[in-house]
Amino acid sequence: MVKRISLLGATGSIGVQTLDIIESNRDKFQLVSFSAGTNIAKVREIAQNHQPEIVSVLRAEDAESLQRDFPEIRIMHGKEGLMAVACEAGPDLLVNAVIGSVGLEPTLKAIQSHIPIAIANKETLVAAGEIVMREAAERNVPILPVDSEHSALFQSLNGENPKRITRLILTASGGSFRDRTRDELAGVTVEQALAHPNWSMGNKLTIDSATMMNKGLEVIEAHHLFNMPFDQIDCLLHKESIIHSMVEFEDTSIMAQLGSPDMRVPIQYAMTYPDRIPMKNAKRLRLEEIGLLHFEKMDFERFKALALAYDAGREGGTMPAAMNAANEVAVQLFMEGRISFLQIEELVETVMAKHQKIAHPDLETILQTDAASRKMVYDIVTRLQ
Repeated sequence: MVKRISLLGATGSIGVQTLDIIESNRDKFQLVSFSAGTNIAKVREIAQNHQPEIVSVLRAEDAESLQRDFPEIRIMHGKEGLMAVACEAGPDLLVNAVIGSVGLEPTLKAIQSHIPIAIANKETLVAAGEIVMREAAERNVPILPVDSEHSALFQSLNGENPKRITRLILTASGGSFRDRTRDELAGVTVEQALAHPNWSMGNKLTIDSATMMNKGLEVIEAHHLFNMPFDQIDCLLHKESIIHSMVEFEDTSIMAQLGSPDMRVPIQYAMTYPDRIPMKNAKRLRLEEIGLLHFEKMDFERFKALALAYDAGREGGTMPAAMNAANEVAVQLFMEGRISFLQIEELVETVMAKHQKIAHPDLETILQTDAASRKMVYDIVTRLQ
């Protein structure tokens, strides 16, 4: 039986690799709807190649142009388009690969429509993890992790008693500046930050990896996905990115998932779960070629953004949403050359300090927090300049 796939964020790094899996396994997957931003040339290519039922783009003018060229496809735009892509083609699985909190509402819409979610959009769980996981549990909708770290935890926990877990251990490559001191981060460029030593990711994820905010977001995501207290979630610096994460149990056993750094592996596992299929054109892991694996204790003074994420997660309520929104805007401003690299975490810390937390927010409150935190960052930067 061919599985019908809807894909949010088709032109991003995860989206492109998801399409590669679909195209390599046409007998198993069919793309029935997708969303993208402003890369209209790529949208045309995907639409031509897959002939989906629904396509959504960011701008109305692009949707009008595409509709003329693809009259047989329903072309939409904006928030309404995202919601339609998530649900209205009747997918068997929604792959949420967008960047940022824009992925939250279509995810909830899909859950309410009883559509399983393969989630690579970590900001959805960071901003509203309690709401998302509660809605999914009430409707018995699977939330399948796509991030390599959470997929590793998910695989390591298969068949295990969750009551016997003592620790989740997320590994971190350290990002582009892992061998620099904090003093050496002054004046680093966008190009340097985007030069990740191990992984090929989108720009926002790569910058987050360089600040280590990406790992902080993953800690909050793991808290929600696996119902684990923050004091039982650790991070370990592991520069080779071979062990993707580990689970420690009461008897001191540690289960780890290993593999070459190839995001298609966890994407495909989420798409085929609980089964596995061959991974085409993939490099197999040869430990004899690797030789040594290295691990270091995480330095929270050096990677301050990670400490901020732990603080936000422990605070709970609207604090993670405020932190995430501030970080999204700060990263964008850094990429535009308007602030320095170290100002990213400074802005996040300022927003968190000013934010008045609401303990048990509903969706509207989270969206209001998101908007207010973004505005605060813009206002601070405007005053500084």
